[in-house]
Amino acid sequence: MSKLVWTLEENATRKHLLDETLVQISREERKAVLADVEKAKVPHRHHNSLAEIDATIDGLDVTDWVKEQMKTIYGYLVEAEAEAHQTTTEEAHFHEVGNWEAIENVLAICLGVAAANRDNIVATPVQVGEGQIECAHGILDVPTPATAAIIARGIPVQERKLPGERCTPTAAAVILNFVDEWDDNALGL
Repeated sequence: MSKLVWTLEENATRKHLLDETLVQISREERKAVLADVEKAKVPHRHHNSLAEIDATIDGLDVTDWVKEQMKTIYGYLVEAEAEAHQTTTEEAHFHEVGNWEAIENVLAICLGVAAANRDNIVATPVQVGEGQIECAHGILDVPTPATAAIIARGIPVQERKLPGERCTPTAAAVILNFVDEWDDNALGL
């Protein structure tokens, strides 16, 4: 059985997930993934609601599978934002996770996972970090409420905490969507 392995014991940001994915595919596949991100043409604007993000995803020139994965990931995000702000998913608004760079990162990770074409994804427990960060809502504890809400859905975390935000809400949603198996020793796979 072929596996895609994500080592997340020190970092679990979107960029780290993308790097962990791309390093496990061929150079040609990496080039194709990055070219497909450019070809998809994510509009360079901010997306405030799930409806806006879904409309953007629907307009991308990518496979239906990639669109489905992206919508599931953003569905987890809007549920976490709604929980954090005690509102409905229809009324929840995205801040940092609604920017076009975040959408492109999610797209690239989904394309990378598709290119890897593995039977399952194995990951180490996630490093969430500790401390505080400044964001659109002011100063928040790490993990932020949205990240904590997604992690509470079944993502194991590292006991040892490193300083700073090591897992963002978007990364947590990607991890929740894709990881099939947790293994403290995933480095050895």
